[in-house]
Amino acid sequence: MGNNVFKDTWLMTIRNIKTTIRNPFSFIPNLIISAFFLLVYEGGLSGISQLPTFEGADYLAFILPVSIVSAAIGGAGGAGQSIVKDIETGFFSRLLLTPASRLAIVLGPIIAGMLQLLVQTLLIIGMAFLLGLNVKTGFAGVLFVLLIAIGWGLAFAGYSVGIALRTRNAQAAQAGTFIFFPLIFLSTTFVPLELIEAQWLKIAATINPTTYVFESMRTALIDGWVFWDLMQGVIAIVIVCAITITFAAVSAKGAVSRK
Repeated sequence: MGNNVFKDTWLMTIRNIKTTIRNPFSFIPNLIISAFFLLVYEGGLSGISQLPTFEGADYLAFILPVSIVSAAIGGAGGAGQSIVKDIETGFFSRLLLTPASRLAIVLGPIIAGMLQLLVQTLLIIGMAFLLGLNVKTGFAGVLFVLLIAIGWGLAFAGYSVGIALRTRNAQAAQAGTFIFFPLIFLSTTFVPLELIEAQWLKIAATINPTTYVFESMRTALIDGWVFWDLMQGVIAIVIVCAITITFAAVSAKGAVSRK
């Protein structure tokens, strides 16, 4: 592959995309679950939009970010599973013997996971439009939501890859990713922060970065271009990405040194 990090990353990304396409059941269940969440939440909880706090806002637009974020977690988690598979088959060890960039070996699965997530998010948003979604900020707002979804997926992919490199075990890596699912429900998942009654849950939601990801998407979908509300999600993603990508990079160095 040579020492060109961009070329190596491109080749590793293509390889991981082809692997995903050959095994569609690695992402189809996650897509179905996210779509199921959207249908159930919209069908069962849409009456909440009649509460004064919602001011008649479209509950479909309010709940859509939950389905998108759940897809981000499930889809980006595939990056870690891809690394584990390469480790278990011995392909990862063979890669380390080549001139391939070590950064590319880690970035390839992450970028492939982001592209998979992009497709899943587009399908979920398309489904939401079929259900009657209205976006306050129009097409630009949809692009913003996509960018937020990809950013959050990138943060999770970094964590997933880091766990995979440290554990080198599929079951352990999968168990390590479960931490992100509680973050969804310890947040403003179904109602705004001011409607959460339990004080402990309100505190958890306040310090939970997922809350700001949700609120950023909801602002674009429902309220419009409210700069600070939009930027809170961006800032949360930048902070979490910095932590998880650093974790993945340190874990990759450890994996190389063990070889």
